[in-house]
Amino acid sequence: MSLSADITPIPLSLVDSDLAAAAAGFGDAFARTGFAVVSDHGIDQGLIDRAMAATRAFFALPDAVKRAYVVPGGGGQRGLTPFGIEAAKGHAQADLKEFWHVGRDLPAGHPFAAVMPANLWPAEVPEFQPAVGALFAALDAAGNRMLRAIAVHLGLAPDFFVDPVRDGNSILRLLHYPPVAADSAGAIRAGAHEDINVITLLLGAEEAGLQLLGKDGQWRAIDAPPGSLVCNVGDMLQRLTGHRLPSTTHRVVNPAPERMGVARYSTPFFLHFRPDYRIETLPGGPRHEAPISANDYLLERLRDIKLL
Repeated sequence: MSLSADITPIPLSLVDSDLAAAAAGFGDAFARTGFAVVSDHGIDQGLIDRAMAATRAFFALPDAVKRAYVVPGGGGQRGLTPFGIEAAKGHAQADLKEFWHVGRDLPAGHPFAAVMPANLWPAEVPEFQPAVGALFAALDAAGNRMLRAIAVHLGLAPDFFVDPVRDGNSILRLLHYPPVAADSAGAIRAGAHEDINVITLLLGAEEAGLQLLGKDGQWRAIDAPPGSLVCNVGDMLQRLTGHRLPSTTHRVVNPAPERMGVARYSTPFFLHFRPDYRIETLPGGPRHEAPISANDYLLERLRDIKLL
């Protein structure tokens, strides 16, 4: 029997009604585990359902059709990354997944256009662009609300993160973990890793498999109620806070035998700083790391996970 993480859901609406209480609740959860479960997040369930239906429809297309949306040399930042490509840092075997990336739409001539390319949209699924684009916007707004609580927890002004994430290089990943084949010995759906970004907001974690590595060295299942968000600290925020907020190792393990034939879908939203933001350790953290731009740090980490 697997252990479960002790994470009590916190309503995101608390950010608006009692910011100090939200800061205390989220700050405690993140400091203890690097993770929080978020209820009452305000994202319409109908929108989530439409985006998930479009996601399922895309991944059900023939492989040759899907592969037309691979961007050579693009580091997987837009369009499709096929099955068996991405591997967790330090892992020789690729994860058992394929995924689609959607980024921020920028106006023509925007100074970040060179590092934040235009989105691709699959013509075979007409409802994909409106549904997935709206989900990106909703998760972006939820992430910005979450950052208000994190800022207050750190003793900063509530709007501290507004400028660093304005036009941020955020990514919505539509993940498809196919049924696990009998000959996949040694490979798992997502190997142990930490996220690159500031914070991650994840829908779809109610399907079993997501686990975090506790400070005691034990893997613990994250049991998220249906409809909730799971939020975790990424390496950029860990670096900014001098490791005051930990970027916790996590993984997605293969399902129980009776669920091996069932596909798993989830939609992590990786909230990023704007590419030119200088990540410089804030005072008060236990560790100090050299300043680095958000884009340089991203490129460094994409090489680690074999996307560049």
